[in-house]
Amino acid sequence: MSTLTSHTDHLETLNNVERKKFLQKVKIIRHLYVKGARTNADICSRFNISSPTSMGLLGELISEGLVEKQGLGKSVGGRKPDLYGLRNNSLFVLSIDMDRFRTRMAIMDNNNNYVTPVHTFAYTLPKDLSGLDTLNNWVQEMIASSGIDPQKLVGIGVSMPGLVASKKGDSRTYLRTDVIEESLQDLLSRKLGKPVFIQNDVKSAALAELRFGQAKGKQDVLVVSLDWGVGTGVVMDGRLRGGAAGFAGEFGHIPLVENGALCHCGKRGCLETVASGISLARIAQEGIKAGQKSLLSSLSEQELEQLEPQHIIEAARQGDQFAINLISETGVYLGKGIAILIQLFNPELVILGGKIAEAGQLITAPIQQSINTYCMAQLRETTSVALSTLGLQASMMGATATVMENILEQQLEQAR
Repeated sequence: MSTLTSHTDHLETLNNVERKKFLQKVKIIRHLYVKGARTNADICSRFNISSPTSMGLLGELISEGLVEKQGLGKSVGGRKPDLYGLRNNSLFVLSIDMDRFRTRMAIMDNNNNYVTPVHTFAYTLPKDLSGLDTLNNWVQEMIASSGIDPQKLVGIGVSMPGLVASKKGDSRTYLRTDVIEESLQDLLSRKLGKPVFIQNDVKSAALAELRFGQAKGKQDVLVVSLDWGVGTGVVMDGRLRGGAAGFAGEFGHIPLVENGALCHCGKRGCLETVASGISLARIAQEGIKAGQKSLLSSLSEQELEQLEPQHIIEAARQGDQFAINLISETGVYLGKGIAILIQLFNPELVILGGKIAEAGQLITAPIQQSINTYCMAQLRETTSVALSTLGLQASMMGATATVMENILEQQLEQAR
């Protein structure tokens, strides 16, 4: 039975030597997952073990189907060393990426390969627990139709918007469990029959950027999600920070406009009321209804009510001045907010992701201009601003990483 797909109940039967070996193997798996393929010498150095011990552990992981040789590393003189990495399709995670109006699902392997296509479902995220049976049916159908060995499915990762208390496994905005004692994470685990880990969508994206994207190897990075809402994932000292309850990064709800519009959080003038997917669609709808000339004017009343940021971005790409101005105004407000973040956290990099980031230079130019206006020169000069290279896949990759890292940590804790 594989190190990670076997039940941990057997750990109680292991003697001290066997338990130590199990711990070392899980540590190697975690190292290879986070860092990628590594040489035997790197593993020896990382875990302070001898070369024969490392080779023995790698040999067992190879026989279990978890590790394989993946080419040759760099040589410092002499023969190039073998690289060892996690084997494709050794372990699987069902990744669920939820936004306010649709849910995407896919099964990914331990190397972030898509084992199934991404399936998108129309699903308005409810405040309460209604709709969980529908979600459960989609999950069971996807697992059954994927053809994978269910024993190798180590868990399910859920990325969702709003206030997510990841340490307690609860959401305070959607799918709320206020009326029951069970946490959302425990409830989903019981219903879906697999370990479930939930995380805020922006923090999922930030974890993906830290492990696989432009934040990899960096110490201080802000990941700003420009979606229906606006949020921030904070990487400090090379680690994703969540705060006391896991709510850190509620960037969209800083008050920015005096006596501004009412935000859905209950306050007035939040950044989200002037610089988010919600505000972008609302302001566009109001302009079209008031007679503004635009390519969007040809939309039917029903289509206008269902307007999304992508529609406005597409119109702007076709030269629609109304759409261009809307995106530019959004960028100015975002830049002003990001300038505040830069002065608070002094990051080396700000990564922009989410639906609105798909506008490219249409949004980055006004953001950068606004940062130049509102941020102290000494801080902005040491901060780069870049678009995510992971794009809209970041949240799904982050949900997968959340599962993998939690499962590995649980294995380590139970074996200690």
